[in-house]
Parts: sequence; C-alpha cells; structure tokens
Amino acid sequence: MTLPLRIRYQTIEFDKTDIHLCTLRDRQQFDDPDGIAHELGISSALWPLFGVIWPSSMVLAHHISNYPTAGKRILEIGCGMALSSLLLNKQNADITATDYHPEVEFFLQRNTHLNNDRDIDFERVNWTDATDTLDHFDLIIGSDLLYEDEHAEQIASFINKHANPGCEIILVDPGRGRKNKLSVQMDKYGYSNSQTKPAHTDYLDEPFKGHILKFWRTTENI
Repeated sequence: MTLPLRIRYQTIEFDKTDIHLCTLRDRQQFDDPDGIAHELGISSALWPLFGVIWPSSMVLAHHISNYPTAGKRILEIGCGMALSSLLLNKQNADITATDYHPEVEFFLQRNTHLNNDRDIDFERVNWTDATDTLDHFDLIIGSDLLYEDEHAEQIASFINKHANPGCEIILVDPGRGRKNKLSVQMDKYGYSNSQTKPAHTDYLDEPFKGHILKFWRTTENI
C-alpha cells in the first residue's frame, strides 16, 4: 500500500523578500503510481531528492539574490524546488528552469502561484538529451549537481551547448569531490574559473563545507 504523499509549507526570507514554498515533507516520500520516474531511471530512493530544500540551494539563492541580472537571460539547471528561480522571478529577471524529474514542473507552477508571480518557463531535460528546445543564455546557475563522475563531462557539455559566446556560470557544490573534474571539462570549452567559500551561511543549520564555483568566458575567448 502506497502512503499518501506528505508536503509542508515554509517561507524563506531574503532581506525584505519572502519566498513561499510547498515542498515534500521529508526525504521519505515517494509517489510514482504510473511508473514514469521508474521509466526515466529514477529509483524510489532518488525520487524525493528533488522535493526538499538543500543547503546548496540556499547558498545559491542567497548568492544570486543581489547579483546583477538586468538584461540577462538566465537558466537554472537541475533546479529541483527551484528556490533561485522563484527568487529571480520575484525580482522580474528573465529566468528559465530545467530538471529531469517528472514532478518538478508541477511543484514549480504551484510555488509560482503561491508567490503570486508570473509563470516560469520550464523544460524537462536530461543533460545528455540532444533534442531539447532551449535557447542560449547569458547566465547559467545550479546547485549540488555533481553526484556521479560522469556528470562533470555531461554538465560541461550541456552548459556549453546553451551558453552564449560570453557567458557566466555560477554553481554551488557541497563538496562531493568532483568540482575539479568539472573545472577540467569547462577549461576545454574556454572557460576561466574560480572557487570560493560563501562569505556568510548563518541561515544554514550547519557550517557549509562546499564552494561557489564560477566559470566565465568572454567573446575574446572564442
């Protein structure tokens, strides 16, 4: 017998901005009655990971909250609960969100309406998918993406496919030991990089051990 899916509501504050969220109650939830996630290769253990707010997501959203985004087309990859996308949407930025999980779009729409904001463009994509309809972007963001060794090459290729000739990338990695692998792959596409610790993480329950990874390429690098 499948137990009913349990959710929770929370509000995350960014200075004077509140972002309201409906998320899964915890990482014990599972609901795939039609086997859609299973067909996509998402196991019951991995199924709920999209639906909670992770520390890396908080770090990314706080970092991006005061980042200059005017006039930039922005893409969030592996967005999960899309905290950064919701915040940028609240700031009237041009944001598109993507994820592979089949339930992400439902929660994204629900949370967008919960915040009384306009719909966020969304596309369900795999980093190895050659048939997505995404355009090119000036700023690409994401958090906690490097779960497997092969993800470094896949993410770098996906980013390069959708990056404008001059592009910035901001990724938050919690310390899974693969950030240098990603830097090597990004270097192949002509990106410079830096790795820094977030300045303040007092909004987290525990110290953050990861880094903010920044990559950039100018038109002169092409």
